[in-house]
This record gives sequence, structure tokens and C-alpha cells, in this order.
Amino acid sequence: MHIKRITIISSVILIVILASFFKPSESSIIQRNRNIYAIGIDQNIIYHDIKKEFGITIDSFEINQFKIKRNYSLARLLSEAGVNNQSILKATQSSSEVFDIRKIKAGNQYRLYYTKDSPGILKYFVYKHSPTEYLKINLQDEPHVVLGEKEIVTIRKNSSGTISSSLWATMIENNIDPMMANRLSEIYAWSVDFFGLEEGDQFKVIYDEQFVDSIPIGIGEIYATCFTHHGEELFAYEFEQNGVKSFFDEKGKSLRRQFLKTPLKFSRISSGYSNSRMHPILKIRRPHRGVDYAAPKGTPIYSIGEGRIIRKGYTKSAGYYIKVKHNSVYTSGYNHLSRYPKGMKVGQKVTQGQIVGYVGSTGYATGPHLDFRVWKNGQAINPLTIKAPPVEPIFENNQLTFEKKKKEYQQELDKIDS
Repeated sequence: MHIKRITIISSVILIVILASFFKPSESSIIQRNRNIYAIGIDQNIIYHDIKKEFGITIDSFEINQFKIKRNYSLARLLSEAGVNNQSILKATQSSSEVFDIRKIKAGNQYRLYYTKDSPGILKYFVYKHSPTEYLKINLQDEPHVVLGEKEIVTIRKNSSGTISSSLWATMIENNIDPMMANRLSEIYAWSVDFFGLEEGDQFKVIYDEQFVDSIPIGIGEIYATCFTHHGEELFAYEFEQNGVKSFFDEKGKSLRRQFLKTPLKFSRISSGYSNSRMHPILKIRRPHRGVDYAAPKGTPIYSIGEGRIIRKGYTKSAGYYIKVKHNSVYTSGYNHLSRYPKGMKVGQKVTQGQIVGYVGSTGYATGPHLDFRVWKNGQAINPLTIKAPPVEPIFENNQLTFEKKKKEYQQELDKIDS
């Protein structure tokens, strides 16, 4: 019995000694508790991540999410959520001080955070105005309003693709944000005819993609790209010069030109420039001194270059039209418009890429399209044959910096599989 008692006492002492070695320090416990909390169940500790959104600990609430219906105001949303009139008045007044509540958009999401007891009490209202911007109303005691902005996480990526049908479809096939098609068309607007892409054309691109809450929200900065068109590699490297970022080719020449390659994005040529074409309505052969682009009604039309509006009006054949004089040599014209942007008038200056009208089918037209025309020294020319000179290249004092950047981008592009 005496030996058994000694054995038990020795075991207890050994356990205490071992426990002292494995006991976590107070500082380590504090550090851990900054990020997690613990719940004791049957003497076993279970750790859980604290989950938050919009600064709200979501585990404490029942969350309902809805889309805003047409003609709904903030007051109506709060009323239908069960908020009393006095709190609604204070909440809308406070919200108006930080946000124009008239800009609440139908179709956007809002969330209601109710306590988990029965009946649940609404504690928070959150309206998601954009992927990053939100309006949060704390309805505990006096309504308190915060206009918040979620953090945008930027991740550098590279992607590539081979054209099978269209640039847009290729983006989707390669799990790339389809808006990349727009961005590439803007970069190469002066050198690639995106209505004439061929199967087998390829692209490589180095860029930033933006995320909010791990959800992609769009394309950020594009650093470099290579577009292979008709077997020719066309490089574009981003470089900042005189405080302005632009794209330059491998020789340091700007990709911007005096004129855009086309006045529309993503359409198709339905009729080309011709000295003798059967008119689809008049049924007689006559010259067609322009290029027709078939596109849905309302598609934006862009001025191919900087200039001044010299004519605007309506004729029986051209329908609504507008003409822009770019310089002493070139003038462009846009026919069969459905309407104009506000403020378009004769004598007004326009910039390259500015919207000057929208596709329609006014005048002699069998369907919605743009009849695009260009005159050189007063004589009609084929718009597809214009070879406009580039704008300012890399300055001499920037050459070394540009070459260094270009080399880095080129090495990265070479590593991307087509």
C-alpha cells in the first residue's frame, strides 16, 4: 500500500513537471486571441475563425440578401425591413450627408442583418453601390451611417490565347475577363483591324487583375502585350512619358496614330469601298465611297481623330449624318445614325475616340449599320487604306529607361505559352 501511494505521488509530480514545459506562454495566447476565439466543449477547445464583412461579425446574425426593385427608395427599403418611421427619418438624413441616396440603383444588392433570437431585430442595413463602395447603416440605438470602401487586391497575371472565332469568345474560352478584348482593341486600335481577325491569330498579355473579397472585378493596368496578326508579331509596352502612360512598339514608336483604325468596336464589314456596287434599295449600280459596318442599333460611333464638326443634319439617302474635319487634308463622315450625343453641333471640337453618334438605319438603309467615309484633299478614299503617322515616340533622354523596361517585359512575354 505504501509503495502504491509513492507511485501515485510520483506520477502526479511528473505530470506537473511535463505540463510546465508544454504550457503556452501568455504572450502566445494573447497573440492567438487577436485572430481567433475559443469555445469550451467537454473540456476540448475548438477554435473558429472570426468571419466579418463590412466590419460586421456575421456569425452573430441571420443575413438576408435582396436585389433592389425599380423605383425603390432607401426609406421604402428600410420600412419594408421593419424599421420604425423615426429611425427611418434619421437614417435617411444621415445617409444623405455622406451619399446621394437618389443614386441607389435598381438591381444592386442590399443585406439585412437580424439578431438570431425570435423575433429577429434588424441591427444593420448594407447597400452595395459598387463592387467596392457600400453604405452601412447601424440601427442599434441611434442610426449611425458609414460610407465604406472595400479593399481592392491587385494580382499580377499573364494570359494568352489563340483566336478561333472572335476575340471576345477567345477570352471566355481561356477564362480571361472578356473586358480584356476591349482593352486590347483600344491598345491596338491604330494598327489592328479587329473586324478582320483570322483564325490562328494569337495574343500574350501581362496585366493586373483586381479582386474584392476574392471575387474578380476587372482588369487593372496592362504592362505589355504581343498580338500576332497575319503572322506578324505586334508588341506593345507600357511606358510613362511626360506624366502620361501610353503604349510603344519595340522600336519606341507610339502605337497611337493620327487616326483610329475603325470607328466602331466589334462589328463586321457588310459592304466595302467600291466603284460600282448594286444599291440594295435603289437596285442600280453606283459607286459606294465608304465602308459599311453592320452593328446593332445604338452602338456607339467614335470619331477616328481629333477635329471639328463641319456638318450635321439629315438627307434622304444618308439619313442622320455628321462630318468631322481633322486637318487640312482629312475629313471623315458617319451616315445612317439613329441619334447624336447631347451637345453635338457644327463648329464643336471633338477628340479622338469621342462618341459622335449611334448606329441606326435612317435614310436609304435596309438595316442598322454605319456608312463610314473618308476624304483626302476633298477626294473620297478607301478608309481601310489610310496609313496615318504615329504620334511622338520615346524621347532620347528616356531611351535607356525604356529599353530596360522593354527587356524585362520581353523576357516575361517569352515565358508565356501561346
